[in-house]
Amino acid sequence: MHPTRMLNDHLSPPNTHDGQAETVLPGAGAFAYPRPQMVRENWQSLNGAWRFTFDNERRYRLPDGGIGWTHEIIVPFPPESQASGVGDRGFHRVCWYQREFLLQPGGPCVLLHFGAVDYHAKVWLNGHVVADHEGGHTPFVANISHALLPDGPQVLTVRVEDDPHDLAKPRGKQDWQLLPHSIWYPRTTGIWQSVWIERVAATYIGKLRWTPVFEGYEIGCEVFAMGDLQDDLTVAVRIWHGSNLLADDQYKLIENEASRKIALSDPGIDDSRNELLWSPERPILLDAEVTLWHDGELLDTVKSYTALRSVAINRDRFMLNGRPYPLRLVLDQGYWPDTLLAAPSDDALRRDVELAKALGFNGVRKHQKIEDPRYLYWADRLGLLVWEEMPSTYRFSSKAITRMVREWTDVIERDYSHPCILVWVPFNESWGVPNLTAIQAHRNAVEALYHLTRTLDPTRPVIGNDGWEASATDILGIHDYDCDPERLQARYAISDSARTTLFDQRRPGGRILTLDGFPHRGQPIVLTEFGGIAFDREQGESAETWGYARVGNEAAFLDIYRRLMTVVNTAQMFSGFCYTQFADTFQEANGLLTADRTPKAALELLSAATRNIRLN
Repeated sequence: MHPTRMLNDHLSPPNTHDGQAETVLPGAGAFAYPRPQMVRENWQSLNGAWRFTFDNERRYRLPDGGIGWTHEIIVPFPPESQASGVGDRGFHRVCWYQREFLLQPGGPCVLLHFGAVDYHAKVWLNGHVVADHEGGHTPFVANISHALLPDGPQVLTVRVEDDPHDLAKPRGKQDWQLLPHSIWYPRTTGIWQSVWIERVAATYIGKLRWTPVFEGYEIGCEVFAMGDLQDDLTVAVRIWHGSNLLADDQYKLIENEASRKIALSDPGIDDSRNELLWSPERPILLDAEVTLWHDGELLDTVKSYTALRSVAINRDRFMLNGRPYPLRLVLDQGYWPDTLLAAPSDDALRRDVELAKALGFNGVRKHQKIEDPRYLYWADRLGLLVWEEMPSTYRFSSKAITRMVREWTDVIERDYSHPCILVWVPFNESWGVPNLTAIQAHRNAVEALYHLTRTLDPTRPVIGNDGWEASATDILGIHDYDCDPERLQARYAISDSARTTLFDQRRPGGRILTLDGFPHRGQPIVLTEFGGIAFDREQGESAETWGYARVGNEAAFLDIYRRLMTVVNTAQMFSGFCYTQFADTFQEANGLLTADRTPKAALELLSAATRNIRLN
């Protein structure tokens, strides 16, 4: 039978929630599906209680080597966290996990997924090695069909190596000292994002990528088949806006992949076009269903979504959907007191997105963290721009750069299709490349990562090194923690002489803003870190916590926040700003919210100040 006739019988518009498709599947239990842009119905979460032990002496090599299990741990919370049930923040280089599970009925092929394991994971199923992965922030998947027992419990074992003193691996804000100091926080070891399995056919959809093409009013779609590959594979793609079917296409896979641009009906005039465009103010998502067929037989179905939008640079302005768009970002470390880098729940991720918007921001700069895909899902759905930044290494070496290139490539691959992502940032404040002004190899690393990123994703701007010492970059990011509003206003007043003084003489943070040979070429200027006002309601000015400046009461906090926001909102030099920071994070009390996400002042007052609006 022709796939088209079967499709008409098989597919229908997805269920909607608030007018858009919901990817939290019924019957999935307490956990939302971890990969929201490729959702399958037949899946099992492996989160929950596992056996656990540290292996400081590295005594165990194999899962059947008489491992002495000392703890029960709740996955996906890292052992350093209280929520894990372990709560040990000491130095531990190796740890082990183990659990059993029963398979639910389904397809003949079983895929095992890990959202993120920090840092080097080796995985056994029933004594057979099924995966070996390095990289603490990116997912990996293994086909475990060959290692399954015919019936009964399946035994899954994971060994994780994560040297707490290794500064040549991407580690972000994870401290190498025993106790958190300065701007670094507790370490995260082992499994810290969801683990799940799903059953599929022997041939299945292995990868799906969406690329909005704003100028042509098109959606680029790439589908890659994996598994037992066959001839005459066909993929069918349907796209909806609510219940309105926008596209219904079928393509033959060539060399097991299909890459097409799906033309939408272009109304031409902006007022009608805007009905489909995604923005923080109107986050319109397009629901999609992609099916894989062979000789009229349905092999695989995934539900997904995409959006029509563009991000670009035009002279000195950031552009969203072809129009200048001022960026109002907040720096977000993505930590929680009891779960550290892992999110307490899907509801907590949604709440963080909602709070950022309620504070008056239209985006976040996720600082030194590759966030859980569920956060990006909520940012897509609720409308929040995300500035994505690679966690840094802190020692320059060929090994460090090799690790970073490999993991950064995987990051871009994982998050490419999320419409909320607006900018990629491989380096921050010269971390990992500390001698940019003197050593050519350090400059080469920044320039190479900039061009690699632009190659892997030519649709988004890239900042080679954010904060200072810029070379290859599409946006000039400046970090300036001068908390005197008058000085900031004078420094960034727009004029030719002010620009010359800024780039040739001023050194916010004590660093030059651009390297020799890379003068400012008119790129947009964004104040990507500023503020950092510490206000600890409980301890006032005597607090042991810190910020870049300190106030002792709510009135003083609101006053300086308003005055700083007036400056950055009205400075003609800026295309946007990013305030430090979203929430208190351990010893840093410079959040607009406390660590438990309690606002330090009324949300409506903070939101009005963020947007430079005076309330009556």
